Amino acid sequence: MRLNASPLSFALLAAALTLPATAQAQSWDVSIGAGTDNRSKDASKSDGNPFVWGEALWVSADGFFYAGPAFETIKSNGSNVEVEIGGGIRPQWAGFDFDLNATHKWRLDSNPGVDDDAWEFTADMKRSIGPASARLRLQHSPDGAGSVKQWTWVSARAGWDLTEKLNASAELGYRDQTNSVSYTGYNVGVSYLLTRDLELDLRYHGTDAKQPGEQYKDALVATVAYAF
Repeated sequence: MRLNASPLSFALLAAALTLPATAQAQSWDVSIGAGTDNRSKDASKSDGNPFVWGEALWVSADGFFYAGPAFETIKSNGSNVEVEIGGGIRPQWAGFDFDLNATHKWRLDSNPGVDDDAWEFTADMKRSIGPASARLRLQHSPDGAGSVKQWTWVSARAGWDLTEKLNASAELGYRDQTNSVSYTGYNVGVSYLLTRDLELDLRYHGTDAKQPGEQYKDALVATVAYAF
């Protein structure tokens, strides 16, 4: 298996693995899931095929710092698996919750010559009032994987708790890409907590990109996630 990762990626991975030994109090949040299509920014990363994913996050005792590895199955330029290592902070200010993080991703067994790694930076601003919730998101990569160069994604999401277990939400975003198609994406759906740790989600994704294939095609996607 060929792995093209920078030394900085391995340094971040080593730091994440040593966190439990150096921290006085912490916890690990582990999640796994699967779905009928791997959608990111409303476009498919699995060419319309089912996928699985997993994540293990070390979280500080106060919830402010977090870091850890993750993986997801994809279908892109010969690669079927994307792995990542990242970390961030979750500050609060003026009644808003923020999530600021940096992640390094790379794709295993990509075709020779393919740019198979990328940095991705995310800034979220969230607020919940009663049953209503909202999120503004800004994401940027200075050099994306594959043929994509720099890209920026800006989106707004609104949600409403219909019951204690059922939530409805909708999101609208725009992705500007260099050396690839720029598009507007949206999704509308519901999520339901079967148990405290098991969640189902049914969501319709669409884009205005007029491209052949499954990547930007509208689709109804079902996913399940389990946290432990």
